[in-house]
Amino acid sequence: MAIIGHKEELGDPRLTRLAQADDIPWYRKPNLRFLYLIMIPTCLGVEWTSGFDSSMMNSLQAVKSWTDYFDNPTSSRLGLLNAMYSLGALMSIPFIPTISQSLGRRRTILFASSIMFLGAALQTASTNSDMFLASRWILGFGIPFAIVNASSLIGELSYANERAIMTSLFNASWFVGAIIAAGTTYGTFQMSSTWAWRLPSLLQIVPSMFQVGFMYWCPESPRWLVSRDRGEEALEILRRYHGEGKGGEEFVRLEFALVQATLGQERELKKRFVWADVVRDAAMRRRFLIAAVVGFFTQWSGNGLLSFYMKKILGLVGITDNRTVQKVILSNTCWGFINAVPIALIAPRFPRRTMFLTCTIGTACVYTVWTVASARSAIENSAAASIPVLVFIYVYSPFYNIGWNALAYTYMVEIFPYEQRSKGIAVEQLTVRFAVFFNTYVNPIALDAIGWKYYVVYCVWILVEIATVYLLFPETHNRTLEELSFMFEGKEAQERVAKNVEIELANVDAKETETKEAVEHKA
Repeated sequence: MAIIGHKEELGDPRLTRLAQADDIPWYRKPNLRFLYLIMIPTCLGVEWTSGFDSSMMNSLQAVKSWTDYFDNPTSSRLGLLNAMYSLGALMSIPFIPTISQSLGRRRTILFASSIMFLGAALQTASTNSDMFLASRWILGFGIPFAIVNASSLIGELSYANERAIMTSLFNASWFVGAIIAAGTTYGTFQMSSTWAWRLPSLLQIVPSMFQVGFMYWCPESPRWLVSRDRGEEALEILRRYHGEGKGGEEFVRLEFALVQATLGQERELKKRFVWADVVRDAAMRRRFLIAAVVGFFTQWSGNGLLSFYMKKILGLVGITDNRTVQKVILSNTCWGFINAVPIALIAPRFPRRTMFLTCTIGTACVYTVWTVASARSAIENSAAASIPVLVFIYVYSPFYNIGWNALAYTYMVEIFPYEQRSKGIAVEQLTVRFAVFFNTYVNPIALDAIGWKYYVVYCVWILVEIATVYLLFPETHNRTLEELSFMFEGKEAQERVAKNVEIELANVDAKETETKEAVEHKA
């Protein structure tokens, strides 16, 4: 339980108990197995684009043909080239809830993929820095639409027993794109032609091609279908993918009733103006505050330096050879993937607050040692100090992944009801992009100006993160989405939902009886 705010009130636990009683693993359920496999290219693949972009822009700084072609960009110009991606993302945020609710999860992802197709093509064909900047803006404009809807679709389609793990794997997929970009750039960086950077830019189209190519076989969110009065389609999807386990029919009946009742309650409370829910009441303000905090912390925990400016970090401790820099970037990205996947499988099994505190305390310790080693290298001019810096660059990754990588989207999906979920993740993306814009634009200037002393800022800031997590974050572990929908609204809201659930169950039973009687009558 969070220290600040009212005690959380959880909803009807019957669905959680039914899921816990189902001991049939997902891989022995053919339809659910297919669903999880099709989510790899259609949903998890969205993060491949994000990871590819960050890693590519990090690596291009050590590609001579890129720096020569764009006139060896200064710190401020380099910052702008990186930050333009976030600026494009910031411009798209206000439109995400409306377009998501209008098109649905699947078609919004396809819409975003089309935008990113255009951006990657323009980036590949760039003939000057202005054209490159425009392509970065277009890519950035498209990515939040895809991230918000892909992460929501994973949470809304996955079976209760695997939902937290699937949403945790979403962020871990970032490393797939990052490894491909780092590996491609390592393979092309010695090319003398502009294809040393054009080829990685062209490959940025590939993840979007996966979304477009495989989305036909991915079902729509049942919650979106219910919100559009297409309940029969939603029920059919739930039966197909959630009804294969022990007590599957009872699970689907109760899940459908909970979705209907919860969405009915949400409709009564939501405001007509799409963004008015942000400040609607104390409960909703708390949700959006947590979303903003999570977005900012995921990018301002020191990871921005590693994601975009590894060349400058290594330069501060005397490592300047471009081939060595490329090797460190590639190996660190591979190491991130190696530890991120098992962490994504393990972290959701533990309380969220425990994992977030482990993450923040661990990164604080790493940054402290890293800062001391960098200071020694600068003050004593000691080459030996580069060794602990390198070591703790690699140690940083597991601690960061325990919380901000594995659980960020899992937590966002859990704390928001359906009607506000796209808005909540959009707000999280808003602060992500503000933080990344700051990181990408300010970090190179600060590193050039004050060197290792800039790390002290992060050491202090991560202490603020520890306090915020401890005081503000509620516990959501081991609960279904509908149980968590009104956890901040109090017992009265929960009782209304419980009453509506019984009404919806009666309606489902009545429809099933009518269907059986109609079939028997025809026979």
